[in-house]
Amino acid sequence: MNPKKLNFEAFSQFVPYLWAYPKEIIVAALLGIISGITSVLMTYEIGKSVDQMIGIGQVNFQLLSKILLLFSGIVLLTVVSQWLIQRLGNRVSYLAVADLRKDAFAHLNQLPLKYYDQTSHGNIVSRFTNDMDNISIACSAVFNQIFSGFATVLVAFFFMIRLSPLLTFVVLISTPIIFLVNWLIAKASQANFSAQQQVVGTISGYINEMIGNQKIVKAFQQESHTQETFESLNQELYIRGQKAQFSSSLTNPMSRFVDHLAYVAIGFVGGLIVLSGNDFVTVGVISSFTIYSTQFSKPFIELSGITTQIQTAFAGIERTFDILNQPIETPDCSDASSLTEVKGEIQFEHVYFSYDAKRPLIEDFTFTAFPGQTIAIVGKTGAGKSTLVNLLMRFYDVDQGVIKIDGTDIRKLIREDLRRNFGMVLQDTWLFESTIRKNLQYGNDTATDEEIYQALKKAYMYDFVMRLPDKLDTVIGGQGLKISEGQRQLLTIARTMISNPPMLILDEATSSVDTLTEVKIQDAFLQMMQGRTSFVIAHRLSTIRSADKILVIDNGQIVEIGSHEELLRQDGYYKRLYEAQFTAQSIE
Repeated sequence: MNPKKLNFEAFSQFVPYLWAYPKEIIVAALLGIISGITSVLMTYEIGKSVDQMIGIGQVNFQLLSKILLLFSGIVLLTVVSQWLIQRLGNRVSYLAVADLRKDAFAHLNQLPLKYYDQTSHGNIVSRFTNDMDNISIACSAVFNQIFSGFATVLVAFFFMIRLSPLLTFVVLISTPIIFLVNWLIAKASQANFSAQQQVVGTISGYINEMIGNQKIVKAFQQESHTQETFESLNQELYIRGQKAQFSSSLTNPMSRFVDHLAYVAIGFVGGLIVLSGNDFVTVGVISSFTIYSTQFSKPFIELSGITTQIQTAFAGIERTFDILNQPIETPDCSDASSLTEVKGEIQFEHVYFSYDAKRPLIEDFTFTAFPGQTIAIVGKTGAGKSTLVNLLMRFYDVDQGVIKIDGTDIRKLIREDLRRNFGMVLQDTWLFESTIRKNLQYGNDTATDEEIYQALKKAYMYDFVMRLPDKLDTVIGGQGLKISEGQRQLLTIARTMISNPPMLILDEATSSVDTLTEVKIQDAFLQMMQGRTSFVIAHRLSTIRSADKILVIDNGQIVEIGSHEELLRQDGYYKRLYEAQFTAQSIE
């Protein structure tokens, strides 16, 4: 897509955020008119004051005093109006960007999981920080100049045309040249600004990734390699930024150069007019006209001076609306229903799915889990185990076939209601920075302390929490109490118990705990899974021996199915996998 066109489309989408504050804009426009008029009146009074000083002993001090008094009042009015414009400009700019940030975050919550899988998380964060900050700064700068500048141009033009149409013509010749210079430079440099912001996003993503995985980096002695990669990205940002800043920085001096040529032309033409004996053009008129021409071109010069900020903001707007223009999850169908009185019968009927159309993953998958059954899923990495969970939760939709819960196609269920009926414990633990109570109530905000304590006891975390000075009010996370990965996983297990869902998904839920604790948690899980349809993804086969059915998945297909004892008797893939694990454990 053409970058210039894309920027214009993105900016047109941003305009409504500014117009959400019409009162501030209207008041700022009125103040801008006042500021413009008073700025030009100052120039007019300067010209009049010059003409009161004809020569030595020929100064009209009485009229000059009145002019200076009036001039002081005009200056005060100009300063106050410009100050108010600046306040209003800052208010509109930062409120508009705050609204934009809120809408962008709300949109993020509606995007499908596919977007997060394919987009660097640091890059996304960069759009909410660097890009939106650039937008607010540029908007504030433009807002502070555009109203008073526009009014100044109109009023200055009116006064100039009254004083001398010929000199006005000289000034008008330079204006389109300034526009042309600005347009040519902006067009040439915009691609560099867009590339610069892309690299900023890439660096943010890389830093975010490296900071979050410093243990791995240090364990594999990759500090020098990561430093080299960062320096390469940093050098690319330097090159892109240098090109963008250099090309954009030409705008202001080139505009001033053209403007200064206009000064010379005014002085030359004005001098010829005075020497010709024209009574309408005096030295005071030429003095005023020189300032008028400055005021007339000043808004364009000032805008050219913030070209870098404007172009960076355009790139930021483009990247921000790239998020807002991403398609959200497929909306629920108009006749979508809720899950009520869940029994827990789950059917996969001739399901086909692939993340990439060129690489099929699941083909013609058919299986039924009956109410209350525990279904274990095993298989090598990449076999499609977690994909089945993604499809069941509608993080992704099937390409073909249907998945049913209690006989209803999950695509005809309200998505939020579908997910609310599943409790998930994942291998990758996630606890946010807050109190233990808030974290445990994440799936059930009405849970009482007694219910929380019961879940902590079942997850073998009760004694640990009760030893803490603030108990459930202890803050955990970045600035709070540091806990081990195993303890974090135990808390996520307790959180799922508290939510009390009718169906469960356990994806390597005990991978970060020791063997003794794992045995205890298995007992808690068995209690929690009673009467609930449960899917358990596990690599440690000792944790799934009691499952009603074990699905052995390979390349998206069921290659073996049965109970633990049945699969061992089949003398197939599962038995070899089981014996390999326990042989390895016995050697240890």
